[in-house]
Order: sequence, then C-alpha cells, then structure tokens
Amino acid sequence: MARNAPGAHSAAADITVEISNRQRAVPVDVRRLATVARAALAAERIPRAELSVLVVNDRRIAALHEEWLGDPTPTDVITFDLGMPGESVLRGDIVMSAETAAREARQLACGRTGWTPHLELAYYLVHGILHLTGHDDRATEDRRRMRIRERSVMKMAGLPVPPRPAVRRQP
Repeated sequence: MARNAPGAHSAAADITVEISNRQRAVPVDVRRLATVARAALAAERIPRAELSVLVVNDRRIAALHEEWLGDPTPTDVITFDLGMPGESVLRGDIVMSAETAAREARQLACGRTGWTPHLELAYYLVHGILHLTGHDDRATEDRRRMRIRERSVMKMAGLPVPPRPAVRRQP
C-alpha cells in the first residue's frame, strides 16, 4: 500500500477499525490486520469500539516512544487508551513498528517455520487490544495472565500462537 494511501476500514454494528500503513520497508496486508482486530475485539466481548491502528517504521515509533514514555529506542507496539470514564465504547490508537515485526519474525523463525512479519504484527495488534481492554504486563503475574490471553485470542482469530514463552525469565 502506498505511503499516504488510506488504510483498511472495517466496520460492522458498533465496531470501527481503521488501519493505516505509513511505512514502506515491510509489506503489510491491512485488510487481514483489520480481520485480526475484529476477531480480538469479539474474543474480548467488546460490542462497541473505535480503533485506529497505525503501522510505522522504527524511526517513527522511536520518536513516539521517547515522546510518551521517555525511551528513545524503537519498540514493537504502543497503545493509547482514548476512552473516557463511564463510556460504553472502547476507544484507542495502536501504533506498531513493521520493521521491528520483521526483525522479531526473523529471530523467532530460527528453528521454526512459518512465523512471518504479518503474524508478528497480528500479535502486536492483539497485545495492544488487550491493553485497551484492561490487561497489563508490568508485574510478572499480570504478564503471565496476559500472555496466556494473547495465545487464546490468537487461536480464536485462527492464527498460530506466538513462538515465545508465556513469561520471559528475568536475568
């Protein structure tokens, strides 16, 4: 998809998912990602949502990472909860790095076949949606629960589970 071309827009009932690819390094199937987003929202039993997903390069996500979290390094996904207290609609922005997804997919595919940048981006999308629905991964036990839920949602979306441990061991 061209850099400034409109992204996939998926809406049904009270769910709107807009995905825009703003990078050129990695081919991205925005329609398939919109399908993953809708499946994740359904798995989380979210009846109303307005979700915007932006796929960017490492340079752009590093700038956002520094601006919002004080860390100037690229990261995989950043989630912005735009919901208001008392609202019955899930609102949020998810920004994902396609370059990080490609790098991670190459690393994770070592010894395994089939893990692609698209699957890694789908995983980032599921992770971001779970953050919007209240899951957290800061504490070890919360991270373990979130990883279990990520695997479950990926399966519900018809995708393989991420080839990573449920909780990474601390050095």
